[in-house]
Amino acid sequence: MRFIKNLFRINEISNTTKQNIQKTNKNHKGLLKECLQENIKIVKETLGESSDIVIREFHAGEGGKFHLGVMYTDGLADKKLVQDFILEALMLDLRKIDIDSSVLLKKNSFEILKDLVLPVGEMKEISDFDNFFTHLLSGNTVILMDGYGKGLVVNSRGWEERGVQEPSSQTVVRGPKDGFTETLRINTALIRRRIKDPNLWIETKPIGRRTKTDVAVVYIKEVANDKIVEEVHKRLDNIDIDGILESGYIEELIQDETFTPFPTMINTERPDIVAAGLLEGRIAILVDGTPFALLLPALFVHFFQASEDYYQRFDIGTLLRMLRYLSFFLTLLVPSVYVAATTFHQEMLPTPLLISLAAQREGVPFPAVVEAMMMEVTFEILREAGVRMPRAVGQAISIVGALVLGEAAVQAGIVSPVMVIVVSITAISSFVSPTFNMAIATRIIRFIFMLLAATFGLYGIAVGLLAMALHLCSLRSFGIPYMSPMAPLIAADQRDTIIRFPHWAFFKRPRLINQKDMTRQQRLIKAKPKPPQDRS
Repeated sequence: MRFIKNLFRINEISNTTKQNIQKTNKNHKGLLKECLQENIKIVKETLGESSDIVIREFHAGEGGKFHLGVMYTDGLADKKLVQDFILEALMLDLRKIDIDSSVLLKKNSFEILKDLVLPVGEMKEISDFDNFFTHLLSGNTVILMDGYGKGLVVNSRGWEERGVQEPSSQTVVRGPKDGFTETLRINTALIRRRIKDPNLWIETKPIGRRTKTDVAVVYIKEVANDKIVEEVHKRLDNIDIDGILESGYIEELIQDETFTPFPTMINTERPDIVAAGLLEGRIAILVDGTPFALLLPALFVHFFQASEDYYQRFDIGTLLRMLRYLSFFLTLLVPSVYVAATTFHQEMLPTPLLISLAAQREGVPFPAVVEAMMMEVTFEILREAGVRMPRAVGQAISIVGALVLGEAAVQAGIVSPVMVIVVSITAISSFVSPTFNMAIATRIIRFIFMLLAATFGLYGIAVGLLAMALHLCSLRSFGIPYMSPMAPLIAADQRDTIIRFPHWAFFKRPRLINQKDMTRQQRLIKAKPKPPQDRS
């Protein structure tokens, strides 16, 4: 009986909740009323008399013929624009118009406001409260007129915004210094500035039931793969969440593989990287409110490419790229190789080195794997503390903490000096990666390799590398194999993987990403330099 009573009580609560939701939806999704006073009443009830919502009701025109209501959000709308181009036009300029002229007799009052009075560029009509509240809370100004069940939306967004600055997460020695901001329209302008092509399409849609965050899908129509573009739109349309606050939400909701440490989308705050990706046939996703854009499909080789590789000469870019691959394997394997060599494979070490290592570890009470785990975890804590602490003291604390803790640990006999060297090489190598999310993935997998090395030695490391290779080959980024163009092997695309060829050698775009306009440039016929003529 108690169970049945509780069940009925739950049903009553759920029915009450549904009724409240239906009432809220009725207010939000109903049509605008013809009575201005009724519309204003619904707005005040829905927004709860919020102090930042400005509602200006007045009569305008000759004899007060027009009964109008102007509404905007204080702090999101440009007050000067609202005052000079909307309120002044409605209150003063409307009186100068001869309503009884033969031309204007064919227009109703709503069309007169739209076509002859308001000197603004971007304007649209709305007829329901759902669009009304979306535009009102996005910084636009809404104009309602008594006697009409529709309104005018004027673009008046003018909140405080951060200017274009150098990206803090991806710095370069040679290259552009501008970066994305938190404003979507500025970010799209930075891309338009680089690609002046009418085929550059920017499709924007709101995502999030409550935040209604503007998300823009950017691609070049004649270059991008239509199937990938369609798949991106399909995955975005399937998102049903109450709010999107950063592009990381989008990345996690639309990625192919969830349970993998390796990233399958590139996040960047550099417009030149996005522009280069669009020219290859990739697709960018920009989210309003964050400076980090998403670039997809993203392959394994893309996370070792930096924009500066293409601004330097090809030989310099190739050397830097090889250093990144080397640093990746150093970060991944140095601690595990040390643990395996000192625990299972001492015969592989030269005798003088083995004697030196044994002398250093003579007073250390822990096995090599425990010693390595302690130092790695300590360094990760120091790194995270340096990131989260205030900038004035963050770097000093992390550097001093690493030096003091390392020296004190060696003096106390907890760790050996060579372990400090191993952890330092590993940490420095992890900072070489041009993308932060790939560096995090390497740091996570490093601990797995240390456990394998402590259990099975070099055989465990070999099995771990084989399992990692199989896992990488099984990944997809929007249907594109993650390890391409190396697996599957595409010989024509090897010009921009480990070795970067000169720009004049890039004739075609990547095959798997782009399948439409494959030609990037025509073959350049170089003229042989002629020796200077002797005029004597």
